[in-house]
Amino acid sequence: MTRSARSGVPLLALGVLLLVVPALAHHGWSWTEDGQFRLEGIITDIYIGNPHATLDVDVEGESWRVELAPPSRTIAAGFDEGAAAPGDEVVAIGNRSRDESERRMKAARIIVGGNTYNVYPGRAPPS
Repeated sequence: MTRSARSGVPLLALGVLLLVVPALAHHGWSWTEDGQFRLEGIITDIYIGNPHATLDVDVEGESWRVELAPPSRTIAAGFDEGAAAPGDEVVAIGNRSRDESERRMKAARIIVGGNTYNVYPGRAPPS
């Protein structure tokens, strides 16, 4: 390997690391508390897109962000654009953020209009 090629290897490795670390930090459940959390409110906004679907939910005048699974997994669970609309009541069950100042949770199950969507069936509590 030439000297110029060797000097490019650490830069390439650093570039790959800079791309991978934010993705690892973003995904997973490490930012959530261990215990189950239940949130009930009114949907104010729905987003089904990358990197994951989200609901904005009004809970007694406070806006909460409910993160769901990536779009393909959320849709496979039956929750798509037609499953809910702003103004619908929702129950979200999952894990809230470890940062108590943050009104955010990651849902394993949501219930809208009597329909249950297990977006993370392995993490959802028994029905």
